[in-house]
Amino acid sequence: MIETPEPDLREQAQRAGSLSMTGSVATRLLGVVAIAAVGVMALLALWISPADAVQGDAVRLMYVHVPSIWVAYGGFVLTAFASARVLWRTRSGAGGTYGVIADRQARRWDRVAGAAAELGVLFTALTLVTGSLWGKVTWGTYWQWDARLTTTVLLFVTYLGYLALRRLPAESRARARRSAVMALIAVVNLPIVHYSVDWWRTLHQEASLNLEPGGDRNITGEMYWTLLYSWATFTVVALWIGIHRYRVLRLEELAEEASLEELLAQRRDEQAAGR
Repeated sequence: MIETPEPDLREQAQRAGSLSMTGSVATRLLGVVAIAAVGVMALLALWISPADAVQGDAVRLMYVHVPSIWVAYGGFVLTAFASARVLWRTRSGAGGTYGVIADRQARRWDRVAGAAAELGVLFTALTLVTGSLWGKVTWGTYWQWDARLTTTVLLFVTYLGYLALRRLPAESRARARRSAVMALIAVVNLPIVHYSVDWWRTLHQEASLNLEPGGDRNITGEMYWTLLYSWATFTVVALWIGIHRYRVLRLEELAEEASLEELLAQRRDEQAAGR
């Protein structure tokens, strides 16, 4: 059964620029929490946490670099999960033809996949930038084509391609399915990036915090707790941005559907006038 367009699409599309369309009391509160958490993180990272015995104050970049890639991993995993749900909901016989994803759940999962991928790309870019700055201090150069850096760049470029694929003109069902397939292929790179320092010889240090059962801690004390707090802070910030991006994607859909309805109405008027 094909989902009929919502009756107020045009009105909602015209209100796309309104803050009330992407903001709510809950998201504003979450934003305040995120900003406050970032302030506390800055205090912990710059003043409370000590300098490293070898790297000195350069180690403070860790509190941005490491949480950034953790959040990016989470975004890409969520993209893969949501994409699998899209494929399941839009499988043959599940409904939806003529360029409309009939099932509302599939639409929602497709938006989740897109918003999560955008977050992953954003935080991967932040990882690369902070990693380059850190590398300049520790290695004497901003860049080395070693295993960890090369695979991370490949991950970044792959998901840029995924986002570009989502923007290509196509019927919504086909666009969602082909994007979902690419997301499931792209996520294969995650374990390669993560374990690259174990599988190949690389300049990049081993994981600062091993979360696997029985894993060793390479850092302790104030550094350890500051890093955990930074991870929690980045997670809250990502959640805040992600919610807004999800709602913006919904508004884009509404605007697209409203434009289509307007074109169809014009076509019907032309046909009626020509009779």
